[in-house]
Amino acid sequence: MKSHKFIKTWLFVPIGIFIMLFWGCEREITDLGPAPYSNNPEVFIDGFSPGLNYAAFGGSNPAAFDVDEKVTYNKSRASMRFEVPDAGDPRGAYAGGVFFTTEGRDLSGYTALTFWAKASQAANIDLIGFGNDLGASKYQVSVSNLPVNSNWNKYYIPIPDPSKMKMERGMLFYAEGPENDKGYTFWIDEVKFENLGTIAHPRFAILDGQDQTETSFIGVSKQLGGLVSTFNLPTGADQAINAAPAYFEFVSSNESIATVDANGMVSVVGGPGNAQITAHVGDVVADGSLTINSIGSFQHAPTPPHAPENVISLFSEAYTNVPVDYYNGYWAPYQTTQSADFIVDGDRVLHYTDFNFVGIQFGSPPVNASTMTHYRMDIYLPNALSANAQMRIEIVDNAGGGTGLHTFTITPAQAQQWISLDIPLSSFAGLTSRNALWQIIFVDVNGNIPSFYADNIYFRK
Repeated sequence: MKSHKFIKTWLFVPIGIFIMLFWGCEREITDLGPAPYSNNPEVFIDGFSPGLNYAAFGGSNPAAFDVDEKVTYNKSRASMRFEVPDAGDPRGAYAGGVFFTTEGRDLSGYTALTFWAKASQAANIDLIGFGNDLGASKYQVSVSNLPVNSNWNKYYIPIPDPSKMKMERGMLFYAEGPENDKGYTFWIDEVKFENLGTIAHPRFAILDGQDQTETSFIGVSKQLGGLVSTFNLPTGADQAINAAPAYFEFVSSNESIATVDANGMVSVVGGPGNAQITAHVGDVVADGSLTINSIGSFQHAPTPPHAPENVISLFSEAYTNVPVDYYNGYWAPYQTTQSADFIVDGDRVLHYTDFNFVGIQFGSPPVNASTMTHYRMDIYLPNALSANAQMRIEIVDNAGGGTGLHTFTITPAQAQQWISLDIPLSSFAGLTSRNALWQIIFVDVNGNIPSFYADNIYFRK
């Protein structure tokens, strides 16, 4: 019977072997060019391919993976078996790990990772892919919620740009938790990279394919998200994959206004002026763009004037903040408000967009503001406003069950400058108790405040 060996730790070669290798070579070192990387496409074919190692993820069941010589695809000699634990298993909460090589491989001649898989029941593998090398994982690719069942099926994970894969060490990785709190088993076999002419019609996008425009300032950075890669598989179905930013080539139309690095981090460096950020993968232009309208230097909110001992701060760089559950609860289904917070010159600013209402929650533990007299915050309205623009502020007390309401009117003359609000807590009608405050809610009363910035949110006396 053929034996199958897998390695769970790094391999160390004895020094004597190195000495023997060097003594057996009579060529001058200067005559030796760099050794080419192996282009071996095999990952697991009847066993581990040369140089392949396995490492379990932290927190996973380290015994989840094993080699199986009984359940295999098409009567092969061995398959990879993964035992997903039940919820609460003391050995680990999930099954997960990386198959990697100590030396990189040149996989630039292949278009996809392929394998056969089946499971003891119908399930969805949370994450599976390649490019995780236990290091930078620069070219990681994965598929989320891969469906498997009790039949052997072939699966394809396309490579977005094979030219990037010249020194790849991450051959396969996976992570899967229990289904409905129950564990199960799945098998993978015949794992290899292939050059398939039937991986077709690549489509890419940034920002989920949307053309977005943002007003910004010098010193603000923004990470591009919504990176989407979709391919047509040999089965005829489309497959969306999660591709690392390094596959995308990001371009700025005006680097004197905004630059973008290899990871999709956009930095506003000049202004006033405009710059458009786009991307492509290989020769394919990605859908979506980000247009930066830089106003120039950022006008910071006024420095808060109150002594720290007289303040309970929810959000401010000037004070130590109490624990906050979130600054945007994304309360479905009616909330439209999104967050686009930014940091400029080390100062974090809350930025609410598509504003209709939004809540800040600080209930762990609630705030005892019984000795405080005022609610204070700074807001900045970047857009021109109509004369009837109104924002309502609601403070919720968990102990008394009351909701204090205060409405103030913002006129167009107050747009595009910081407004410091210092509101007596006694003005919040219905706020019968202050010893267990736990939410602040902002509401666009008339639907004409599209966005606002917020800073220095606190109670004071």
